[in-house]
Amino acid sequence: MSTAILGEDGLARCPWGLSAPDYIAYHDDEWGRPVRDDVGLYEKLCLEAFQSGLSWLTILRKRENFRAAFHGFDPEKVAAFGPDDVERLMADASIVRNRAKIDAAIGNARAALDLPGGLAATAWRYADPGAPAPADMADVPAYTSGSKALSKELKKHGFRFVGPTTAYALMQACGLVNDHLTGCAFR
Repeated sequence: MSTAILGEDGLARCPWGLSAPDYIAYHDDEWGRPVRDDVGLYEKLCLEAFQSGLSWLTILRKRENFRAAFHGFDPEKVAAFGPDDVERLMADASIVRNRAKIDAAIGNARAALDLPGGLAATAWRYADPGAPAPADMADVPAYTSGSKALSKELKKHGFRFVGPTTAYALMQACGLVNDHLTGCAFR
């Protein structure tokens, strides 16, 4: 059973939040906190897509480089990226250089701008604040019916790299669900 674990500071955290020093601040100050603006949601969506097949720690450590390369994840700026920008990003060793993911980030910016009401409003329609609190890591799902529905909605509007698992990771990161374990001091 992977229940909340006491850190050196005496605070209980989700086990993954203590697995590397970089995770402590992310777990304590950011993960699971509500993100309600389009730029914030778009950034998290992009980073979750770039994380696919990689460790989140890799993405977390490259996040500032991603922010610089993608102009602060401003969807209007990224939507205007063209072939020269794609080549610039493919040559940037400080980010994950995957053409399909780069193309998806650009396409998703365009799709986000076309969403009626915006990305945040769309995502928050699938929030599940009443989901049962997980007691241990085995209780945390990889996806839910809500993340399947969010994924389907986003794909309908042209988004890519937004499967149910990625959509659920977005929901967790942005506070649409609260998957801090019941014993976690940050629940």
